[in-house]
Amino acid sequence: MKPDRRSFLGGLAALGLAGVAGSVLRRARKSPVALNRLRPPGAIPEGDFSSQCIRCGRCAEVCPYTSVKLLGLQAGTDAGTPLIEAEIIPCYLCMECVTVCPSGALRPIELEETRMGLAVIDPETCVALLGTLLCRTCYNVCPLQDTAIDLPAMEPRVSEDGCTDCVICVHACPVDGEDGRKAINITPAGFES
Repeated sequence: MKPDRRSFLGGLAALGLAGVAGSVLRRARKSPVALNRLRPPGAIPEGDFSSQCIRCGRCAEVCPYTSVKLLGLQAGTDAGTPLIEAEIIPCYLCMECVTVCPSGALRPIELEETRMGLAVIDPETCVALLGTLLCRTCYNVCPLQDTAIDLPAMEPRVSEDGCTDCVICVHACPVDGEDGRKAINITPAGFES
């Protein structure tokens, strides 16, 4: 049987819609975590987070600093899950969010054991490391001075073992690079560039 024009065009339309749907789903599956965009403390690995989080919003409601925001519909399958945007409001590690999470997406964890990502100082833009200005902002705002960040010879140095990656230093950093990054940035745990 020879296909007629209507079924041929219908088939093309179905293929086109399938392609568009696939494209939307691929974008929707892209993780919302990125440089200086982190899940709250105690978050389970990113690969499991979206399916474990029930999107109740309790973590955002209880955050006294309004650091935790819920992602909107543009986040696709991650809509309704919590995220912290460092440049806007950092996490002050009050740990309230982990105490109210009913699903286990945020696990109770001790402050010192928190590892939300990895803080990295950019030697190309950090004015203290470049020697152009005396700056100790990241050290001054760090809640774990001399454990997370120390300041030998007035040059800030992050301790991978001591830093909780709360992003307070990113928020406070006065340096903005040409690419929009700060002189210190956090790469989220489980982040793949």
